[in-house]
Amino acid sequence: MKNFKKIIALLLTFTLLLTLLSGCGSKEETVIRLGVTGAVYEDLWAPTIAKLADEGITVELVQFSDFALPNNALDSGDIEMNAFQHHAYFENDKATNGYDIAILSDTFTIAMNLFSSQYKSPEEIPEGGKVAVPNDTTNYGRALLLLRDAGLLTLKDGSGSTPTSTDIETSKVELVEVNASMTYQYVSDSEIAAAVVNGNYAASYGVDPNTAIFYENLDPDDNSFVCVIAVRSEDIDNETYKKVAEAFCSDETAEFFEENYKGFFVPAWTK
Repeated sequence: MKNFKKIIALLLTFTLLLTLLSGCGSKEETVIRLGVTGAVYEDLWAPTIAKLADEGITVELVQFSDFALPNNALDSGDIEMNAFQHHAYFENDKATNGYDIAILSDTFTIAMNLFSSQYKSPEEIPEGGKVAVPNDTTNYGRALLLLRDAGLLTLKDGSGSTPTSTDIETSKVELVEVNASMTYQYVSDSEIAAAVVNGNYAASYGVDPNTAIFYENLDPDDNSFVCVIAVRSEDIDNETYKKVAEAFCSDETAEFFEENYKGFFVPAWTK
């Protein structure tokens, strides 16, 4: 009986030892779902995802077809982070929907430019020509500022950084409001004179930024259109999420921008 007890004790000890040894050197994997909009983010985040994988952090990109979806998904807990919007959109969407979310980090500025398959400059666009613009509040306002600078419309004094249709004083063109993700598809539409396109969607289509007929004038001292990484408010101090943001906001990412997307993405973390 004593020998039997000794054998059982030895077996238990051996089993415990094997369990401890099997755990040595293993990394606990953390999976983070990151909401994005547009195929270009698959490329933008690829170097960061590879780097974090070596540290046991798996970042899974979750694609959304509409700007209205990622903040809702973040707030409801369907994803842990998102990286698709600028400050102006974030503030408006958060206030409008009461989302309990916060900005973890600035990332980059991405230009919104005017493209056309029919005209080489805004001056060539005829009176009453149709121009496709994003239909969400903040990007619509941003498009109005771009068209104002291009000489295609005028805005009332004091319109601010996100003007609305009521701020339009005069307009040479007819605005056609469409989903932001669809604007570039209207460039080739024979009934559309030009389209105002967000840079992330233009880049997703492989567009050369040098083909724009007018370029956005961005104020370097105004962060309204600086893109961000967002999390739920309760996760603002989460060290793993901070590590993800730090890994993306790096010299390697800046070099990747320059090599692959000249003119579209400008790092904001270097300010």
